[in-house]
Amino acid sequence: MGKGERIFITAKLTEYIKVGRNDLIEQYVFLTTSHDGYGSITAAFTPVRIVCQNTLNAAFRNQQNSIKIRHTASAVERLKQAHQLMGITSRLAEEMEQLYNHWAKIRIDDKQVRKLIEIAMSPGKETLLSIKEEKFHQLSSHYLNMVEDVYQYAQSAPSQQQDTTKGSLFGAYNAVTGYFQNVRKFANDEYKLKSIMYGTAMQRGQTAFELCEAFAKSGGSLFN
Repeated sequence: MGKGERIFITAKLTEYIKVGRNDLIEQYVFLTTSHDGYGSITAAFTPVRIVCQNTLNAAFRNQQNSIKIRHTASAVERLKQAHQLMGITSRLAEEMEQLYNHWAKIRIDDKQVRKLIEIAMSPGKETLLSIKEEKFHQLSSHYLNMVEDVYQYAQSAPSQQQDTTKGSLFGAYNAVTGYFQNVRKFANDEYKLKSIMYGTAMQRGQTAFELCEAFAKSGGSLFN
């Protein structure tokens, strides 16, 4: 990345997260570091839904999906942190499989999906207030067009028509994350990688994840 001062590596794990009968999510460990010796090594658990190459990064209930390893750490410290990372992947994979299978069984209608998208894609408090007060004329055309693109992806993408995603909460979550992976145009692949792994795409995906968690508990009343 950049002019070569930062590098990244992805390592594919052998196990899959399985949603429904055949919706498989591959598990990866993503590592990035710099050649200048100043930054730490970041190691993250990164699941990817095979059917649409959709990266499903999410932190669960204050449990992070990544750790930082200092360049100056001793070999013993690094081994401890590697063990910690594999523990994170094991716990998160188990939680993800249970949660996504649960979400795949929860129904959500089109109006609720659109409201979830509007909130998840909101860039700030002013936009959220306008949405709450239904003052859509105050919203930018850029934001409204983006919401429409995500909603169209939710309704029409082939990966959204499967038993696990069509009309389901799991599908609503995938609509937001899948938009950034498969629809949104980026200046180049480096910008796309940064956005998905630790930028805007990851933040919007995390918001969608938290909204889905809340919807699973309270149902449609969440958006009333």
